[in-house]
Amino acid sequence: MTATHTPHPDVRHDWTRDEVEALISLPFPELMYRAQTLHRRYFDPTKVQISTLLSIKTGGCPEDCAYCPQSALHEKSVKAERLMAVESVLKEARAAKKAGAGRFCMGAAWRTPKDHDLETVCEMIEGVKSLGLETCVTLGMLDAQQTERLKTAGLDYYNHNLDTSEEFYGSIISTRTYQQRLDTLSNVRDAGINVCCGGIVGMGEDLSDRAGLLMTLANLPKHPESVPINLLVRVEGTPLGEAEAVDPITFVRIIATARIMMPESHVRLAAGRENMTDEAHALCFLAGANSIFCGEKLLTTPNPAEHRDRQLLSALGMSPMVQSEAEMGTMRPAVTEEAVCEMAAS
Repeated sequence: MTATHTPHPDVRHDWTRDEVEALISLPFPELMYRAQTLHRRYFDPTKVQISTLLSIKTGGCPEDCAYCPQSALHEKSVKAERLMAVESVLKEARAAKKAGAGRFCMGAAWRTPKDHDLETVCEMIEGVKSLGLETCVTLGMLDAQQTERLKTAGLDYYNHNLDTSEEFYGSIISTRTYQQRLDTLSNVRDAGINVCCGGIVGMGEDLSDRAGLLMTLANLPKHPESVPINLLVRVEGTPLGEAEAVDPITFVRIIATARIMMPESHVRLAAGRENMTDEAHALCFLAGANSIFCGEKLLTTPNPAEHRDRQLLSALGMSPMVQSEAEMGTMRPAVTEEAVCEMAAS
């Protein structure tokens, strides 16, 4: 008989925006304490899940996301390229595994994949799986038939970010609706594929928008297994190329709040790490971040060099998760009744 997962009392799906705003705004020591307490209940705080992201089809995207240089609608878009060959992708996957990655993520600049392209991506998924790596793809919007095809190929995770709150979304993207993003997430979940979904900090949103994003993620019927929190990379030639930089403490607050609201999820530091100091990284890990992308590029934007990540993790006494540790957050922790009452009271 297969055991079923019983949600822990820490896991909620009924957050209000006022609650989330209050949580983000807690005195910093209190916020960090709560985040670290929950983090330790579900994960080993010295372990970090490592993923590698490869752009398998770059540029020429018909969407108008204000932050993205891959949009064909922006003044300075990256050159459109064809979908990579399967063997070229597998070569990159082998290198990623050798560098310590446990998950290999593939991204394509599409609004939605065409059938023949989806078949090629499925070949990539099957090949990467055969190397002993977890697989993740981000391909744009998907219908139910497409998600079933990806599941059959063995896909482990599908990434589809909400980016920001529903209220602020129209200021960033006009070529697809917020509901279309939610529909894709529903199709992915219905197919039995793990969900990777997060957002971006630094696009001009306010506290209410940041709270709204986290509220939407945490109030999904099931929390995303991975929650990437991106710090905007300001790219010249995009509408957000001159956006105001976000204070590191503000960013850490979002990481800590995500950890508290989604304690079983892997909270990932995604784009923007290239401009973060080691000290900012350390605070993010203390706040509950336990996943990063390794490699020198995230799709089209820079990422810290592999040796820098190794040096940082070594200095902090941290190390990459192995597969069994990466699954820890999906298991109900052994927590005393007194500890649950203490957190509820706080």
